[in-house]
Amino acid sequence: MPWYLYLALKQLFPTGRRFPFFTAISILGVTLGVALLVVSTSVMAGFGHEIRRMIVETQGEVQVRADGLVADPAALAATVAKVPGVAASTGFAAGFVQLRFGDIHVYPTLQGVDREHVNAVIPLDSYLHGRGLDDLDDDSAILGSRLYNALGAHIGDTIDIYSPMLLDDSRPDVVTLPRTLRVSGVLEIGHQALDESTVLVTMRTMQDIYRLGTATKGLNLKLNPGEDADIVASWVNAVLPVGVRAASWLENNQDFLQILQIEKNMIFFLLLFIIIVAAFSVTSSLLISVVRKTREIGLLGALGAKPGEVAVCFCFQGFIIGLGGTIGGLALGLGTLHYRDTIVAAFTRLTSSEAALTRFYQFSRLPAYTTTADLTLIISLSVVISTIAGLLPAWRAAKLKAVEALRSE
Repeated sequence: MPWYLYLALKQLFPTGRRFPFFTAISILGVTLGVALLVVSTSVMAGFGHEIRRMIVETQGEVQVRADGLVADPAALAATVAKVPGVAASTGFAAGFVQLRFGDIHVYPTLQGVDREHVNAVIPLDSYLHGRGLDDLDDDSAILGSRLYNALGAHIGDTIDIYSPMLLDDSRPDVVTLPRTLRVSGVLEIGHQALDESTVLVTMRTMQDIYRLGTATKGLNLKLNPGEDADIVASWVNAVLPVGVRAASWLENNQDFLQILQIEKNMIFFLLLFIIIVAAFSVTSSLLISVVRKTREIGLLGALGAKPGEVAVCFCFQGFIIGLGGTIGGLALGLGTLHYRDTIVAAFTRLTSSEAALTRFYQFSRLPAYTTTADLTLIISLSVVISTIAGLLPAWRAAKLKAVEALRSE
């Protein structure tokens, strides 16, 4: 090891003495900055990842919609199936209804599903409790988990469904009879808004309640692995009739996803300032070291040390502080993410804010998704900024003349 690197380590971690206070503060500042960056970027990426997964797993990768209704969904599915990249399709139809259970009235979204084909496109069975779609028939319904709990319903109970058309046709002198369905299962997607407002029925039941005949609102498509959703959507559009259009999940949610990415970038750059502030403490610590060790620096010059070697000595100290703080920050940040559920639960118990937090981020648990690209960027920026922070002290040390330094008190 070159003498100037050895000397840098000795100055940072002197043997037989207490750990230098300013070095500890500098490393701690970088550690906290890196930890906050790791946690914030992972949580923001987690929101994006969960939302993307939820969109694809509830709507398909490409959605085909008509201006009105798709009169012959089977023929449309056969046409779409010939497009390269399309693996499977299933019809969809949805609309608001009034649901009555005892004295409770709510207004969820009724969604019709094609039992034979839906799992080839949307993995509904993975979100269902019990026997899943096996128990769903034309006289039953599956309730979202939060709606199920809010109603106080049980499997086997009956609910009454009123469609908008049925309510429009009602007259004071006529008794309006709802469609009565048996609760056959519970759907838990993990998103508050969906779990408290979704009712699944068979497509035939949906068509009867909304008077659609054999029509649907459109098709959800699943693509072959590795296919680009935007490209396949353009191919599908080339074979669709007038009044029917395909759009990828990215296109349908473009504005929302862009806002999510902008928020992630803003939080990243705001928290990056914490590392920059920590870098100022690195600079201050090394400048103090230069002032205190002026005579030693002069002695090195008298012994033949080159200015560049003296500069590297102090620059290397900034690098070591940045590296140590980065390693500590990664450990702290990843540890926090690993135990985030416990930390959030403890925080909500102390502040009695569980309901508020659930309403805020909508998910049943705080999502986190750590990517190699994000970690690489954080590590690189932290180490580079800390190393740059050592340039000013290094330049000051390199400019000291040996004779003048030896004369200093």
